[in-house]
Amino acid sequence: MLRGLVVAAAAMLSLAFASTASADSFVVLYKGNAVPASASADVQKAGGTYVVGYDQIGVAIARSQSASFASKMSNDRRVEGVSSTAGFASKLEEPSAESAEGPPPGDLPNSPASDTDPLFGFQWDMRQIHTPEAHAITGGSPAVLVGDIDTGIDFNHPDLAQNISTPDSANCLTGAPVPGVAAADDNGHGTHTAGTIAAAANGVGIVGVAPNVKIAAIKAGNEEGFFFPEAVICSFMWAGSHHMDVTNNSYFADPWEYNCHNDPVQQAIWKAEQRAIKYAQNQGVTVVAAAGNDSDDLSHPTMDVTSPDDQPVPEERSISNNCVVVPVEVSGVVGVSATGSRTQGTDAGQYEDNLKSFYSSYGVSAIDVTAPGGDSIFNDFPDPVEGRVLSTWPSSGPAVAQCLPARRRDDPTSGPGATYCYQQGTSMASPHVAGVAALIVSRYGDASNPQNGKMRPGQVSALLSQTADPQACPEELPEGYEEFTGENSGAVQECQGGPGHNSWYGNGQADAFNAVTHTSGSGG
Repeated sequence: MLRGLVVAAAAMLSLAFASTASADSFVVLYKGNAVPASASADVQKAGGTYVVGYDQIGVAIARSQSASFASKMSNDRRVEGVSSTAGFASKLEEPSAESAEGPPPGDLPNSPASDTDPLFGFQWDMRQIHTPEAHAITGGSPAVLVGDIDTGIDFNHPDLAQNISTPDSANCLTGAPVPGVAAADDNGHGTHTAGTIAAAANGVGIVGVAPNVKIAAIKAGNEEGFFFPEAVICSFMWAGSHHMDVTNNSYFADPWEYNCHNDPVQQAIWKAEQRAIKYAQNQGVTVVAAAGNDSDDLSHPTMDVTSPDDQPVPEERSISNNCVVVPVEVSGVVGVSATGSRTQGTDAGQYEDNLKSFYSSYGVSAIDVTAPGGDSIFNDFPDPVEGRVLSTWPSSGPAVAQCLPARRRDDPTSGPGATYCYQQGTSMASPHVAGVAALIVSRYGDASNPQNGKMRPGQVSALLSQTADPQACPEELPEGYEEFTGENSGAVQECQGGPGHNSWYGNGQADAFNAVTHTSGSGG
């Protein structure tokens, strides 16, 4: 079982990696959903070091300096595929319906939350999805746990510390989880997404979407913002085995933005990632994921010119619908596009709906809902910085430099460490939806079956869609918007579909108040 494995792995990692510092990591995908008892010996015989095995999904992580390791392991008839993950990391980049009858309230402890923290006035994003109205009913339940699969968290941030579940946090960078404060954030991105989800209503700084819930940091991204496949696999296995209620995923997995089913190099990696995601979902985890910042139609991909993004010269390749983005296009994952603060149309207030952010990717089959991600160009503020999303940020360490000085804000009333940063991206949109999902589980979840989820992911996803505010495709776009074409495809961005569901907004903009009252989305 994973918990027993963690103890042994954590104790031996420093010794194992001292001797394999220059070795590559490998994903070993077995044909069955189990790791053979001989796996460790098999890896060693092939010239590698066994790191961890996830018996629930038939995936093992190994390291080796041997050029023949993959071919030797592949000779085993039980092995479906072996892939080195060297150079296989995705990098964080900032972009330059009628509702059915809802469930009755559940039995989890709930209490309202206030929105009077000093910097709440700058949180246009929260007002846009009606969190103040929702917080008058509930700020979420401390019995609900959200896993933020990201670059870690600032465990000492005064707006987060009271809501962090340290025992449920883990560093997954090696492929084997190291629990606790090892998940500290050295990039900043994870602290930002965590604040949007669950910054406390405590008189400090800002207020998150679900300020009463607990949050766990699952560190899958390193200081440079790279997410390697073994870390992503480990993260979903950790979330599932700890029976988290929701995970936020503001990244894409694998260095290839589009993972093609017929590519033998990618196949073992994306299959292993999919198995890990499915395992988490089967344990009751609602998985929420960002669409990406390439202004591309994910449902009609034609080119990938930005991958692999950790190489100096990307490899240009033609692609088709045989290629998908992980995790946002995995079945059952809630896909999220981004909006800014500006209303649709060229005149302010012309339409009540909010305009899709210029950078946000989209797709009729990929997007379930939309949420505020910020837009530094098309917004309603005299200072473009304020068109981004304000959230928590580390105040010390290497992460500080990742937030430009012009975008930093401090809460001087709250003492040291209360630092905040304006950022934009679908990375910022996804945690809004993860927060609303946490409110849904808080409001309607059942504590009687914690080993299989307080609420099934399909139920949570359905409520997110049913209670979203429908948004129609724009009738016209602001001057200059059409200049932002797909980064991979080069195509002009086109919104397809009706107000009930379309490629830019899915079923509409997430609405926290509608979600906790189960009111069908009505727009506006």
